[in-house]
This record gives sequence, C-alpha cells and structure tokens, in this order.
Amino acid sequence: MMAGPVLEHLGETKLELGPVNRGEGPWLRDEADGIVWLALDRGDGSVNTVSRDVIKGLQSHIETLESDTPGAVVIRSAKMAGFAAGADITGFDDMASDGAAELLKQGHDVLDRLEALDCPTICVVHGAALGAGFELALACDWRIAVDDASFGFPEVQLGLHPGLGGTFRLPALIDPVEAMTLMLTGKTAHTDKARKLGIADLVTQERHVAAAVDAIVSGDVERDAPGLRARAMGFDQARRLAARQMRKETEKKAPKQHYPAPHRLIDIWEEHGDDRVAMQRAEIESFATLLDSDTSKNLRRVFFLRQDMKDKGRGEDGIDHVHVIGAGAMGGEIAAWASIKGKTVTLGDIDLDPLGEAVKKARAVCKEMHLSAIETRNALDRMMPDPRGYGVAQADLLIEAVPETPDLKEKVYNRLKGQMKQGAILASNTSSLRLAKLKGDAPDPSRFAGLHFFNPVSKMDLVEVVRHDGTADDVTRRLAAFCGEIGKLPVQVTDYPGFLVNRALMPYLMEAMVMMDEGVDKEVIDTAAIRFGMPMGPVTLADQVGLDICLHVAESLKGALDKPMADISDRLREKVEVGDVGKKAGQGFYDWSEGTPHPDSDLDDAADDLTDRLILPMLNACVECLRKDVVKDADAIDGAMIFATGFAPFRGGPIHYARARGAKEIRKRLEELTGKHGERLAPDLGWQDLGARDASGRS
Repeated sequence: MMAGPVLEHLGETKLELGPVNRGEGPWLRDEADGIVWLALDRGDGSVNTVSRDVIKGLQSHIETLESDTPGAVVIRSAKMAGFAAGADITGFDDMASDGAAELLKQGHDVLDRLEALDCPTICVVHGAALGAGFELALACDWRIAVDDASFGFPEVQLGLHPGLGGTFRLPALIDPVEAMTLMLTGKTAHTDKARKLGIADLVTQERHVAAAVDAIVSGDVERDAPGLRARAMGFDQARRLAARQMRKETEKKAPKQHYPAPHRLIDIWEEHGDDRVAMQRAEIESFATLLDSDTSKNLRRVFFLRQDMKDKGRGEDGIDHVHVIGAGAMGGEIAAWASIKGKTVTLGDIDLDPLGEAVKKARAVCKEMHLSAIETRNALDRMMPDPRGYGVAQADLLIEAVPETPDLKEKVYNRLKGQMKQGAILASNTSSLRLAKLKGDAPDPSRFAGLHFFNPVSKMDLVEVVRHDGTADDVTRRLAAFCGEIGKLPVQVTDYPGFLVNRALMPYLMEAMVMMDEGVDKEVIDTAAIRFGMPMGPVTLADQVGLDICLHVAESLKGALDKPMADISDRLREKVEVGDVGKKAGQGFYDWSEGTPHPDSDLDDAADDLTDRLILPMLNACVECLRKDVVKDADAIDGAMIFATGFAPFRGGPIHYARARGAKEIRKRLEELTGKHGERLAPDLGWQDLGARDASGRS
C-alpha cells in the first residue's frame, strides 16, 4: 500500500498522499498496487470548495475509471485544512442565472457514476466535510474518518438544503430521522458521533490511513445493517408521523414564513422518502427554486458579510501575551477564549474567588467546543491567574474589564502607569462609557482604545474595535488583527454614545418598556419581534443581558444623544432596585427558573404599529450612525447588527432591509409614529441621504 513521500508543494504536511501527478482540473492522481488515489486540491487557498471545475475534473477521471477499472479508488483532500468546506458560494448567483436545475442534474450524474463504479470507492476525510463536500463523500462506498473529522450540511444557513444527493443518500446510509436532524439543524457530526451514527465506517489516525484502506479492499471491515427505525421509515405512515414532529420543532427555530428551506426538505422526504428517483428529482427542483428566493439571497449576503469582516481581521497583530484586568463574567471569559485560541494570558483580580471561577468557566468552554483532553490542558496552561499583576509588564495587550464605574477605571489606569512595556496597548471592554472621558487617565492615550466584547464571549462573534480621536492607526489595525486571530469578527467604530450596537439596540429595548407601561403584554411584544425575525423578543433579551446593565446603558445614552430617547421605565428601575435583574438572578420581567421563556401570543388584537414601533427605532439609530460615520459603511452596520444582536438574518441586515422596504416609505412611517407617540421616533436626517443614494442606484 502506498505511503510515499509527501507532496512537495504541501511542505511539512503529514498527509500520506504519495508521489502524485497533476490530473484533471483541481485533482491530483496517482496509482499504486492497483489502487487509484485522487486528491482534491482546488486553487491557491487553504480550503477546498466544490465548484464546477471540481465536478468537471472528477467527471473526466470517472470516464477513465469506467473504461479501466482499478482495484479501488480512494478520494481525499490534498489540503491540510480539511476535506471540503462545501460548495463555492461565489458561483451561486451565476448558477441561478445559468439554469440551476440543469447544472444540478449534471452534478448528480457525475456523483451517480462515481457511486456506480465497479470497484470499492473510499473517501478519506480529515477536517471538515461539509455540504457538497459531504455529498461527495456520501457518493463513495466507504468513509474513513481521520481523528479530527467532522461531517455536516450547513446549507440551511444559506436558505437551502442539500442539492447534490444528500437528501436521499444520507437517510439511506444512517437512521433517517438522525439524517434529517443533521440536515434540518445544520449541525456537524464530529468523529466519534460520525462513527456511532454510521457515517464513518472507520476512525483512524493519519499514519494508519493506508492500512485502513487495505482492510476495506481486503473485505475485513464490516458494518451494521439498517436498524428497525430505518426500515420503518420506508412506510408512508411512519414518515408522516415523523415529519409532523419535525415540522413542529423546526417551526420553533425556523418559521416557514421566513425560512422555507427546512420545511421544503421535510415535504420532499415525507412524500418521496421511499423512492430514490423521485427524491432526487424533487431535491433538484426544490434547490433550484430556493436558490432564487429572497431568503437565500439575503442569507448568502450574510455569508459574504461575515467573510468581509474576517478579511478585515487578517494580518499580524504582534500580540502574544494578553493581560486581562478583572476576572468577572466578561473578563474571565475573554481570558478563557484568548487562551483557547493560542494566546498566553494572565488574568488579574484583587479577589481570588473570581479567578477560580474563571478557570472553571474556561474548562466548561473547552468542553462546549469539543476540545480534546490535550487541547484543554494546553489552553488551561496558557491561562494563568495573576492576583499580583505580574503579567502587566510582559503583556502586549492589556484588556480592562472592570465594572462600568469611571472612578474605578481611573484607579486601574493610574496603577498601570510606568508598568506597561513600550508599545503595549490598553483596551477597555466598556460597553457604555465614552473613551473621550477615559483616555485622559490612560498611560498613553494614543495607545488606548475600546475592545467591546459581547456576552457570552464564547458564543458571540462580534467585537467592536473603538477608537477615540487620538487613537493611533496601528493600534486599531492590531486590535482588529487580534480579533481575527482569536476567531472573532471585528467592526471598527468611532467613540460615540453606545458605539454602534448599543446605540441601535437600546431604542428597541426601551420602546418595549414604554409599551409595557402602556399596558401591552410582554408576551405580545416579544412575539411581534420574533415573528419579524428576531431570535428573541426585546423583553426576553433585556432579561438575558441583565436589567441592571440595560438601565445603566440607557442612563448613559439618554443625556449624551442629540435627540430624545424613550423615558426610562419606572418598572425597569423598580426591578433593578429589588434585585430582579433578569436571567442571572432567576427573575426579571420573566421567571427564568425553568429555562429560557418562549412567548408565542396571538397578535390578532395587537396594535397595527406594534412591530414598526419596535424595529424602526433600531433602523433609525443605524441610519444615524451611518450619517455620523460611526461606522465606515452600511455593510459594516448590517454585519455588526446581525452578528451581535441576531437581527433577522433572512432580511440581510437593518440597512439592507430598509433599502428593500424603501427609505422614503420608512421615513414617512416614522413621521406617522412621531405624531402618534412622540419625538423620540422622529426620522433621522440620514433617511433623506439614504433615499437619495437608493434613487441614484447606489447600493
């Protein structure tokens, strides 16, 4: 069995690919001991995607294999990053205009021919096999998972479902209900789960891949026959019952009105789950239709917004050692996350108990991320409790995460003077205080900025990189690069009340409080927001953020803005005064003792302007931030609001939604709401500029 030298162009890779020749398109080909090895190596990037040229190149190889059949065919990736990250999304718009159904049929024909080859076909997967990459693996007879492998169908995140045979090949391979769950949720099955489900036939280490291939070719590997539930799903009645439950669960997280793709998938499985030919035909037709839907177009837009923000976080940060000041909920998790992502971290606090809790939290985050025991150990070794602050003098970046009290921050900054090394950056995690009021106490104002993480740090992708009028350019550049290095999405903003996210979010939350004071039920308010497409309603969100934090941010903004904001609710103040501050206390506007509330009220009797009163103030603030150059452009606003607040992704972001609805129409609507409910809802001057840009055709 081949285990030859490493591919020269891969450098120090440990992939056992042997000496290979360039094949058709992005495929490398070699043959040894009667076995053909095909290695996917698309383009100059670090990750493979499945594109037209990948399918076309594979077709050429299959034609050769059909006429000169080897003892076996092994397919794998030549890239260290993994097998394949899915389809090439950049080609989806062209695909839709060129006739998606016909192109899909061509792709299906190639994978059908791979599946029909008269010899064993084996796919070796290291790293991720996602979307079309997973479908390529499913068209093979066998799958070997190298110990870091993962399999999944993230297409639902793009408003689609699998389109190259996944809808019928995966349910035929494993328990159909488990298969549908993977496709409907977009979750991945990592190595052990993939083996347990039956996706992977063998799990091995890289050095044993050749032996594993040998075992399969020799007939020494057995696999389980389909179970009872899999056989039962061949009957219409059983599928109808399962589909009914799937629709119920799917509707909770992805309402059919906004996210049609998972519901289409359930429909075609229920109707054709026992007929592969019909399922294949329905999959192609459904995928082509969904590809041209507004939901999919907007979700693809969100994908590219994420990519653009990632690009803005590329570069060398020059930050190896991070010192976090304050081991509370935010500081502890910032420290944990940075250490998990490879930074040396010291964590300072005057109390020992928070330091111990931070270490426990770090271990919990490692578990949630499915890190191995060795990876967890290494991350914890990099995170050092530092009650005496020895790390201050060694740190390249100091992140201050103490409570939002100016006097306390002043004391912290004064203690740092003379201790920080030359060139080190001091960043505050403040969410509500202006940097202009803090910079005077910083050891070097030119190397002082904001680095606003969102809670919980391990789950929230966005970080606001905030500059004041004296922040050096290289500081914000390095902080953006730092965000990229720790896997976060940076958005650069100027020092403005609430920065971007809180400036836009607080009018939404405060208007909900006003409505409750008017007698509108909190469940009705939250239901209206959820039906618009928000991940949770404003009252639930306020509870989750913490009513004390909401009150503090609202008070900070109220006196700092040019225009009026909603009066702060008396009931909000009362809740905070008695300690009912939301989820962390177990009680806020909702009772959290039994978990996250899921309001679902009848809106038939709700006021006609209910949804607009919630959503349009948020859009109004975004337009204000665009007009005042708080953020560079509209795309940055859309990305930030989606990744920090969950703003209805299928709408493409608040500015994109405003443009789709019409700037003039929204301005008029805000004027109507102002006349009815007060000056806080008056349209910003920026709506006129946005409308003029739209009229001129500018995106």
